[in-house]
Amino acid sequence: MLAAARTWEKPVWQRNFGVSPRQMEALGDAVEELLDGGRSLSRAELAEALVARPGFGELRDQLTSGWGTVLKPLAWTGRLCHGPGEGGRTTFVSPRSYVPGWKGVPEPEAAAQVAIPAYLRAHDPATAEAFDAWLIRGMTRKADLRARFASLGGRLAEVEVDGEHAYVLAEDAEAVARVRPSKEVRLLAAFDQYVLGPGTADARVIAAGRRKAVSRTAGWIAPVVVHRGRVAGVWDLTDEGTVDVQLFEESPEVPRDALESELAHLAACTGRVRGLSVRAV
Repeated sequence: MLAAARTWEKPVWQRNFGVSPRQMEALGDAVEELLDGGRSLSRAELAEALVARPGFGELRDQLTSGWGTVLKPLAWTGRLCHGPGEGGRTTFVSPRSYVPGWKGVPEPEAAAQVAIPAYLRAHDPATAEAFDAWLIRGMTRKADLRARFASLGGRLAEVEVDGEHAYVLAEDAEAVARVRPSKEVRLLAAFDQYVLGPGTADARVIAAGRRKAVSRTAGWIAPVVVHRGRVAGVWDLTDEGTVDVQLFEESPEVPRDALESELAHLAACTGRVRGLSVRAV
């Protein structure tokens, strides 16, 4: 479904990243050759091997970028995937030689039968637009998006949430209707799917005026404090091991004992936590 949008063929993508569709196709061919036979290369090794080839020297900056933007379409089209880790290094391999029984990237219609229910299982009720924003920043053609949701037929049920039409898995509809508001407090890590699933623009999760506190420059999604299902603040772990909790002043009071309980869980996971600091922002 990611490949179906063909984002790398859009003028805005080419302006931002400076790689033409012809170059992307040539890069894909070269990557398949370099990774053939089960070969594994780190990002730096792959970039160096590519820029050493005629026609790719000008793409060094794009290929060595930490964002890996130029490599993403190659992953979406099944020409490379992550391989075994080597210490702190990410490696890339060919799925043809690395994934048992690899049959290639499925057609979008077949992928929708898996991806949409999986998303709704975690995040329903949700709109088709929310799914598309999570998947590929809303780049799917609207007609295609509607058709893929419609293709699931009776597996989905339409519901209304605060006046907005949304979907749930039909088999989950009764369970979703029985859910009651939570009073729990959670310290969630950066880039947690509780935030990314609905998206930082969903004001039911993050107040519109606090979006920039969570979605920061250079694409960073901050660790968040969740209380009663909504983002009530953000937090950081300092070099000294203190969890610095910054609660939004307009949020309902977050119980200190609940934060301390989460602190104990975080300490057990990281082995680095030494204390708790709480302040309003």
